[in-house]
Amino acid sequence: MKRELVERELTSEGPRRRGGVRGKRRTATVNIAESPLGWLHARGHLDDRLFDAGERLRADYERAQLAPRVTMRWDPVRVDGGGADLTPGERQIAARDRFDGALAEAGSGLADILWRVVCACEALPDAEKALRWPARSGKLVLRIALERVADFYRIS
Repeated sequence: MKRELVERELTSEGPRRRGGVRGKRRTATVNIAESPLGWLHARGHLDDRLFDAGERLRADYERAQLAPRVTMRWDPVRVDGGGADLTPGERQIAARDRFDGALAEAGSGLADILWRVVCACEALPDAEKALRWPARSGKLVLRIALERVADFYRIS
């Protein structure tokens, strides 16, 4: 797992995202490269099966290249054209099919939390707020969604 540690000031709402640490205030070291899914798994809120399901979903999301682009694609073009391997375009389509299938398996009510937390790496409290859910309800709903995704990917 990638580590990018920074020192953040602790406030009543949690670590402050902006501004430096001044004086003798309480601080915490935060890994800003850690995904919300990794954070939940590291603290025992998700077991290995659910974490693996979320990682597979995120991998398919990235392979399918569903994230918005900022610039032109500069991927190398495959020239040989031979071999039994899938072409990059075919791999992208297969990943998109798996991603769509996993979200369909989760159901329309659960796909929102999956996309926000797993794919967009939105913090759970932020996702709850955006979806207008009660505080601390997202963890339970995310677990249910990840159970269905794990079943889709046949992770035991």
